Amino acid sequence: MKRAFLFYIILTCVAQEANADHITGGEIYYTLKSVSGNQYTYNVTLKMYMICNTYREFYNPAYVSVFDKRTNDRLQDLLVPLTNTEIIKLTENNQCIVNPPEVCHRIGYYNFDLTLPASLEGYILTTEVFFRVHNIRNLITGYENIGATYTAEIPGTFYVPSAPSNNSAKFADSDLVIICAGNPFTFSFAATDKDGDELVYSLCNAYKSDNFMFGIDLVPPAAPPYASVPYGEGFTSDAPFGNNSNVTIDQHTGVISGIAPDTGAYVITVCVREYRNGKFIAQQRKDIQINVAYCSFTSALLPSSYQLCDNSKTVTLQNLVTSPLIQTYNWSITDNNGSEIFAAITPAANYTFKDTGLFHVRLDINENGNCEDSASSDIIVYPGFKPNFNYSGVCINNPTRFTDASSSVYGNVNSWQWNFAGGEIGNISSSQNPTYTYVMAGTRIVSLRVTDSKGCVDTVYKSIEIFDKPPVMLAFADTLICKPDTLQLMASGEGSYKWSPLINIIHSDSSHPTVTPTVTTTYYVDLTLDGCTNKDSVIISVVDHVTLQTMNDTTICSGDSIPLHITSNGLRYNWSPALQLDNAALQQPTAYTNTDTKYTVIAGIGDCTAKDDINVKAVPYPVAIASADTVICFGTSAILNAITDGTTYAWSPSQNVQDVHALHTTVFPNATATYIFTAYDTKGCPKPGIDSETITVLPKINAYAGHDTSVVINQPLQLNGSGGELYQWVPATALSSSTISNPVAIFMQPSQRNRYKLIVSNRGCSDSAFINIKVYKTVPRVFVPTAFTPNGDGLNDILKPIMAGMQRLETFNIYNRHGQLVYSTAIEGKGWDGRIGGVLQSAGTFVWIIKAVDYTGLSYFNKGTVTLIR
Repeated sequence: MKRAFLFYIILTCVAQEANADHITGGEIYYTLKSVSGNQYTYNVTLKMYMICNTYREFYNPAYVSVFDKRTNDRLQDLLVPLTNTEIIKLTENNQCIVNPPEVCHRIGYYNFDLTLPASLEGYILTTEVFFRVHNIRNLITGYENIGATYTAEIPGTFYVPSAPSNNSAKFADSDLVIICAGNPFTFSFAATDKDGDELVYSLCNAYKSDNFMFGIDLVPPAAPPYASVPYGEGFTSDAPFGNNSNVTIDQHTGVISGIAPDTGAYVITVCVREYRNGKFIAQQRKDIQINVAYCSFTSALLPSSYQLCDNSKTVTLQNLVTSPLIQTYNWSITDNNGSEIFAAITPAANYTFKDTGLFHVRLDINENGNCEDSASSDIIVYPGFKPNFNYSGVCINNPTRFTDASSSVYGNVNSWQWNFAGGEIGNISSSQNPTYTYVMAGTRIVSLRVTDSKGCVDTVYKSIEIFDKPPVMLAFADTLICKPDTLQLMASGEGSYKWSPLINIIHSDSSHPTVTPTVTTTYYVDLTLDGCTNKDSVIISVVDHVTLQTMNDTTICSGDSIPLHITSNGLRYNWSPALQLDNAALQQPTAYTNTDTKYTVIAGIGDCTAKDDINVKAVPYPVAIASADTVICFGTSAILNAITDGTTYAWSPSQNVQDVHALHTTVFPNATATYIFTAYDTKGCPKPGIDSETITVLPKINAYAGHDTSVVINQPLQLNGSGGELYQWVPATALSSSTISNPVAIFMQPSQRNRYKLIVSNRGCSDSAFINIKVYKTVPRVFVPTAFTPNGDGLNDILKPIMAGMQRLETFNIYNRHGQLVYSTAIEGKGWDGRIGGVLQSAGTFVWIIKAVDYTGLSYFNKGTVTLIR
């Protein structure tokens, strides 16, 4: 009873939980309410989104937890009641939107005060929900309804002492928007900041929930850091609509724009970073599911400008919106004086400008009709504009200097927007030649967006590697020389060099000094770049001779390989004869030889060398020659024959071999098999001589002449033999041919039995089969016995028709005295065993009906009775 009661409670809790979740988005923001000494009171709002047409409810209350931003320690868990809810809905009925979707949100608000002391790093406010909505398209399949975690940050005093006196950035309420698949769109994540802090926007990863608990709504959220949702293949946090989409966010305005992807729900998270006096203080987040619908706008939409600022003067014009309601297009390009230089009425058009300048394009759709619209844009034709930059200094905690190298043929570069993408504080700049100090090592993608006085705009991206010290690479970490050799040290890396100790060294301030040590010495190199230094070392071991010890002389089988082993401190090797080695410069090469060979090795260190030999004796393999492969008939034997000079030998496998240790023996294979002959001798080669003989066993011949049958005189009877390649029918009487598999027989006289033997041959093997043919002197008909005795004695147990002169049986039906069908077949040779449903019937009379087609093609019908006898 306890187990059943517990199960009931779990089910009840699951049902309650299912009504209070599946949130479509959320955010947390706050305003500063008061300051008293070191205590700051904030009015905090938690905002959650849900679709309108759902029976689910918002959590009431909900947990909001406070964590220390530096240690991630949990400080407070607050149970916050639901303050109020509202429904917002897009009610405008725009007839120029094809298949407009319903846009409606339910929003729940949780409002409360929170008092905290100022801290060094600040705080993180967190809430979570167990489930998102189902079927989110940009997440891994099967994980679409995972939970969500929403956060906000209260800044500390570390970078800006006044930062705790902060009103968070608050995203604008601009959630009612129609986004149509394949159509251009804009969605504003713009935020306001009462403090006037600089706001920088970016796409960032959505957080999943770390808790997953049925039946328990009130669970405090887990502590940071928080894990990302599992994005599906082709999607990332900064490409939530797909890596191949052109959807971007403006880091200055928070507006997401581009061409919408396929239909479905997509989770998008936008982070807005607050900068005060150029110092980063806090980051706020908005996480929401955006629905892309199957619809389209009927409008004219062009890019803000067409930039022909590279090397092209050809513009391609096309409406950014596709809609079946667009009936007409009118394109017009005018120069700066208003004179038209090009016109077109096609959906898309190309035009090549003859000169540079500022031009204007206008598109009018559906002029004087429904959904009439127009759009205008500038065409900037000033080829030769190229953004570029250089940089120097790649050490952390030291300035990296960025130098603008952009150029413009027709104008002057007049603005710069840098994004150092370091993830650290103040990572943007509008200076022409800024410096930036990275505090973490790693790869950084730096972008420079430049404009010129002609209106050209472009961005260049470069990947730079930031190091905690300048990279220095040595050609070797340690080496060996023989006194009194000279050695050149090799290092690479940008910066100035200093080698030590200054003993037996020349050019100690270069990347490749020369050293002549007389004893083992460690040389150190210091590489200095932009105020940071890296250090490495190389050990030079010094010897006065080359050590060399070779392996013992050995014996191998002719043609085999053998590794040549030596022990030596040499740095280079030269073996001979080189043609018998895989690599004559290796310390341990592999040799291949058919004859006795002396291998000589010279080991060297600088000018010092040592020399030694290895003798390898090559002994031929034992002779092993098996006889040629052969073919035998199934069920017969074969002879295995071999020649050898070995002292011991054997055949394998041993199955079906009469004597495995005989040179000549009989084998009885059941199927094709290969027999291996192996021979050993005592001449020095430890390996056997091997040969093989394959006995191919032809398949068993299954001769078949056909079933015994009956015909009438003058009826052509098609015989069908099978089983091999050659055929011989005996006797040949009445046959169209006696040497084919399918002759035709025609009999002129009746007979009780004509017996034919069919001999089937296949590659010299043969087998035979027989067929009996009864010939009737009658018209074509079917004979049915008048009685049968199904008692299991093997005599007259089956009632079946006997066909004479028939081409095929169509129906043989048997009925009982009640008219019930008890048996039916259309297969010649089949019959009734006197049973119905497996039950043997009692004695009695049954009616049969038969239909067939005779050999002339005429239909045959007959009926009669039969007696079942017990």
